[in-house]
Amino acid sequence: MNKNDKIYIAGHRGMVGSAIKRLLEKRGFENIVTRTRSELDLKNQQAVEDFFLAEKPDYVFLAAAKVGGIHANDTYPADFIRENLQIQTNIIDSAYRNGVKKLLFLGSTCIYPKMAPQPLKEEYLLTGPLEPTNEWYAIAKIAGLKMCAAYRRQYGFDAISVMPTNLYGPGDNFGLENSHVLPALMRRFHEAKINSDPEVVVWGTGTPRREFLHVDDMADAVLYLMENYSDEETVNIGVGDDIPIRDVAQMVKEVVGFEGELTFDSSKPDGTPRKWLDVSKLNNLGWSATIPLLKGLEDTYNWFLVHQEDFRSV
Repeated sequence: MNKNDKIYIAGHRGMVGSAIKRLLEKRGFENIVTRTRSELDLKNQQAVEDFFLAEKPDYVFLAAAKVGGIHANDTYPADFIRENLQIQTNIIDSAYRNGVKKLLFLGSTCIYPKMAPQPLKEEYLLTGPLEPTNEWYAIAKIAGLKMCAAYRRQYGFDAISVMPTNLYGPGDNFGLENSHVLPALMRRFHEAKINSDPEVVVWGTGTPRREFLHVDDMADAVLYLMENYSDEETVNIGVGDDIPIRDVAQMVKEVVGFEGELTFDSSKPDGTPRKWLDVSKLNNLGWSATIPLLKGLEDTYNWFLVHQEDFRSV
């Protein structure tokens, strides 16, 4: 990408999109195009087509999606599959039809089979049943990956796809109803600390293992791949290491400074037993993560403290 290329970030207000925008600006890219949800409904095919016709971006980062944790996915399955299919289909097709040089689509590791071998290799996709609690979102994301591959194969459109592991950091969603595990833990420990609660109860047994990647590392990897990778096969983006939920909960407890008890409710679902990415492909391409988990958690909590008023009603 050249500094004067026009770059469209779909989902620039989300955690990933805002991190990509920050990094592009830091590196001197000034011709960045964005639209808020009120300015452009990405679920509206005609509106998206009109936008691409008018703006003619050179590069597209497709970071827009309807996302949420186990509870949200289980409660709103129709919304998750419909809205994600609409968003990605409209953008990928309009990008191709309007001469975009390259598009990067963000998938998710939740699209791997529930019982796939560990660590998760890119070729394990579609080799077994999905985790039932988020299969609606996963199916939509799989369709997005395959759409990129299909448009590359049939039309020669330079669309690449990546599969990030669990992300966290500035801009995360700390809502009580639809946040992922790490921001949910951070907010609950913070509120328990403020309220002097005697304990915080965490869903599940605490034994599932998860990999956590700071969103600024994610943005760096995404820009690296946009400039150095072009192929039909997707690329995992992660740290290459994982940690039990029980241990990460303890880390968050200590970062927040909550002094009560941490307990686990084993009657609640655990979700996928383990999600640990094989990132050898990404490492061989010349990129690896740099932000340690503890440092990332401290940075994220500091960001939350500044922005916590934004989350009081959600």
